[in-house]
Amino acid sequence: MDYTFELLGISPILAFFNHQQEQQTKQDGAAYVGAYHCTLDAFLDSLEPVPRHRGWPMDAVVDTVIQFWVNNAEQVRHWRSRLDDAGTQSLVVARVADVTSLRSEFESLLRDD
Repeated sequence: MDYTFELLGISPILAFFNHQQEQQTKQDGAAYVGAYHCTLDAFLDSLEPVPRHRGWPMDAVVDTVIQFWVNNAEQVRHWRSRLDDAGTQSLVVARVADVTSLRSEFESLLRDD
């Protein structure tokens, strides 16, 4: 199974917490994680429970995140700067997903018109 990781944006802590509460019952599709610092270590820490909860292989998810970090330095710098601008009451938010489930989610959104 292939995985994807993407930095999505900045969110106020409370808004992200509320979103997480709504998504807590979902077992498939994408998982959204937040970090107070836009660093590889911060995201690896925030992702730690996700593979176990979703039944994903931890090594594959970690490799995906590391590859994103290595190949997207400019994007990482951009979101790190935006997080610094947003202040201490915000998080940088990312999505990790297995590619097949994410594709299905996107296709279902296109069908729901």
